[in-house]
Amino acid sequence: MTKLELVHPEPRWPASVALLACVGLYVALPDRLVVGPRWLVPVLVALPLLPLSARKHRRPNDAPWVRAFSLGLIGLVTLANTTSVVLLVHRLLNANVSQGRNLIYSAVSVWLTNVIVFGLWFWEIDRGGPHRRAGSDTSFPDIQFPQTENPELAPKDWYPRFFDYLYTSFANGTSFAPADAMPLTLIAKTLFALESVVSLITIAVVAARAVNILR
Repeated sequence: MTKLELVHPEPRWPASVALLACVGLYVALPDRLVVGPRWLVPVLVALPLLPLSARKHRRPNDAPWVRAFSLGLIGLVTLANTTSVVLLVHRLLNANVSQGRNLIYSAVSVWLTNVIVFGLWFWEIDRGGPHRRAGSDTSFPDIQFPQTENPELAPKDWYPRFFDYLYTSFANGTSFAPADAMPLTLIAKTLFALESVVSLITIAVVAARAVNILR
């Protein structure tokens, strides 16, 4: 097999669309949940995303800066969303009833961003990232999927794709614990725990505020 041959091709477009969705959700937030100029995060994400999306697939021979930029973009969106969570909790605990309804809608946006961004994290860290999974790399997985543990449950050529990681993030963000895919390494367990904490805070505070509004 040559160095450029793709055993498990990893298309870039799902991750790019996911990042753009996060940007869209961020732009939709009210000003009180955004720090700094509203255009700053979208511009910082969109500018590097254009050259990163130029090639169709992530490849084993990608330059190191490609993954560094990818991780940086995900980290930037994570930081922006975490800041919005902090501001959201403050507002929900101190807002009057008329403000509360709109803040609950904003909480849904924040929660969705949390699910998407951690789906991106899972996709980017498992077995060293999509560029390494695209080749013949046989590193131990960071996340164990049922299909890899029990090959008879899936087609012979099955391998986890972006939407598998996104579903894993959704399941973890709603149940606050791994559902079918299990974290195996310290970094995977840390990411699973961080997503659960952010999701739990968002949902718990929103639920409490909703009760007050409906009284």
